[in-house]
Amino acid sequence: MLKIVTNLFKHTIVKIAFKSNNTVSQHMRPKTPTITKIHERSGIYKLTCNTCKQAYIGRTSLNLKLRYREHIRYIRNNYPQSTYAQHILCSRQEYGKINDIMTLLEPIIKTPMLIPYEQLFIQAHHQYVGLITEQNPGEQDPLFQLLIDTTYTSHDDTCVSIHSTLTT
Repeated sequence: MLKIVTNLFKHTIVKIAFKSNNTVSQHMRPKTPTITKIHERSGIYKLTCNTCKQAYIGRTSLNLKLRYREHIRYIRNNYPQSTYAQHILCSRQEYGKINDIMTLLEPIIKTPMLIPYEQLFIQAHHQYVGLITEQNPGEQDPLFQLLIDTTYTSHDDTCVSIHSTLTT
């Protein structure tokens, strides 16, 4: 291909110059961590405190990346607007990067489903995983408790089949 292009302009006054897209400076630049496609979705999310490893459960109709930025802005401006920011600021805890501390628990597109799902995950995490002290779920909902008892089979930080049970 290169010879063909060069030969086309051989008998003209046009000079052909080639430039490489693969340069040393491109390889020397530090790679910026990419935000995964998961962080561009909305739904129920979990933020984990880097210091105490306890969880904060939240909901957003925006994408997770924007919500994460809001939480971090509250922390940096010393403005405890969110419960997570309040936990970090009052307890002098540490937060981390989005890929390290934020997890999408349940992608939800339908806005009316955000609050019930959030309450379900708050109750399940309060019972099995541990929530930050500032996020007290209050009185337990017996319907959620029945659902949790039948579907929450693991004592790690994932709700195994809550989604499939709610949607069937």
